[in-house]
Amino acid sequence: MPVLTIRGVPDEVHRALRMRAALNGHSMEAEVRDILKIILKQDTRVQMGDALANLGRRLGLTDKDFIAIEEAREKNPAEPMVFE
Repeated sequence: MPVLTIRGVPDEVHRALRMRAALNGHSMEAEVRDILKIILKQDTRVQMGDALANLGRRLGLTDKDFIAIEEAREKNPAEPMVFE
């Protein structure tokens, strides 16, 4: 497992971390790991399907609209670009 060293932590941050770790019954190292996991594991990515469905609802699109879009769509695949 990789090792992470953090230098230059302000005294007040170090004290707060030490207190938080003690309150949670963790070592400071374990507390930092937990904080990093909580912060970095948050799923804030936009899910493309959800975004498109929300857009369709806001615009009031119906099944008829999607059928019309599909019928009007170009059926031939695009030609690949040629670089010479």
